Amino acid sequence: MRTRIAIKIHALLERYFPERRVFLRSDTDTRFIRLRSGTQLIAFTGASAVVAWAIIATAILLMDSIGSGNFREQAKRDQRTYENRLNALSRERDTRAQEAHDAQARFNSALAQISIMQSELLASETRRREMETGIEVIQSTLRRTMKERDSARDKSATLTAEMAKSAGSGSVLSTDDGAGAVTLDFLTAALADTAMERDKVTANAQDAILQAEDMTHQIRLMQDQNDQIFRQLEDAMSISVEPLDKMFRAAGMNTKSLLDTVRGGYSGQGGPLMPLSFSTRGEDPSPDAMRANQILNQMDRLNLYRIAAQKAPFAVPVKSAFRYTSGFGMRWGRMHSGSDFAAPHGTPIHSTADGVVIHAGWQSGYGRLVKIQHAFGIETRYAHMSKIRVTKGQRVSRGDRIGDMGSTGRSTGTHLHYEVRVGGKAINPMIYIKAARDVF
Repeated sequence: MRTRIAIKIHALLERYFPERRVFLRSDTDTRFIRLRSGTQLIAFTGASAVVAWAIIATAILLMDSIGSGNFREQAKRDQRTYENRLNALSRERDTRAQEAHDAQARFNSALAQISIMQSELLASETRRREMETGIEVIQSTLRRTMKERDSARDKSATLTAEMAKSAGSGSVLSTDDGAGAVTLDFLTAALADTAMERDKVTANAQDAILQAEDMTHQIRLMQDQNDQIFRQLEDAMSISVEPLDKMFRAAGMNTKSLLDTVRGGYSGQGGPLMPLSFSTRGEDPSPDAMRANQILNQMDRLNLYRIAAQKAPFAVPVKSAFRYTSGFGMRWGRMHSGSDFAAPHGTPIHSTADGVVIHAGWQSGYGRLVKIQHAFGIETRYAHMSKIRVTKGQRVSRGDRIGDMGSTGRSTGTHLHYEVRVGGKAINPMIYIKAARDVF
């Protein structure tokens, strides 16, 4: 069976690859090489494989050349698009920075206006208390005068009755040698004095009533003015406090514990405000007093927010023009724990909040690195600097220059690597920057 198959295969090969001989002739001898069908098949197969490989390789090279050209063009287009996008973001950042500056100016103006309104409110409330005291004094005087008037009337009636009785008897005038006339003159003078005193008391009462009405009108005007001041203060507090509250909540911070922390550690001028008390007689607070205390509580909250905002990293570390080159998250299979800002070599780098420098020097990978410890367990890091301008243990404020941008450590180009860590855990710095975008 095998022999038949081998014979058929050999016959098929002989048909397409007949046996050939290659003669090699020399000066003295002639030799030949016999090429069998199988040998020719192997040679043909090898040659075909080489030619096919050459064709495929050439096609691959051509396709790669064409594709790489397209890829390069696409990469250039993507790069131009990316650069345009970064430039747009940079312009937007500058616009936002100007808006933040304007918002800060409006915020400071509102604080100044609030302080003026508070002073006016306290002054008007003092005048109101003085007027209330004056009205009480006038009313007391009026009551006393009316009592004296009634007493004078009773006295006048008594004297009149005595005069009538004396005139009816007739004996008193005749027997006392003119004593009746003296008595009559005395009674007449007493009645005249009583009438004058009565007229005076009546005039004083009328004046007191007019003064009371005038003071009541002034008190009503002052109450309307106080109500207007209260409304302006309440509106100003609402406009000022709500964006700050929203900013801290957007940053994932618990506002209650944050304010408690600031209030507990506060010392110095301008801290929490004391509540007003308009009564020294143990009376319940008036509606105006309660309303004023609510406004003072809001002012206290605003002041605490202002202090907290200085201590949390809500600012951008680069104030000059920059490109946002890389964000927080996974990059090339590794965790990128911060945000990168690219700008020219030597660009100033600023602290984003008040704090204390806990590291200022070289650290592997980070290059020249500055770490700042802030309140609320927050730490910020500024890496790859070309120059450090602070020392360990130094206290810095938001906006202070702490170094210059560079490319030290594990860096592919000049940029700032900026990190925010809460309780030692890295979080996205843009959470704080975006949260403060509509406030500062």
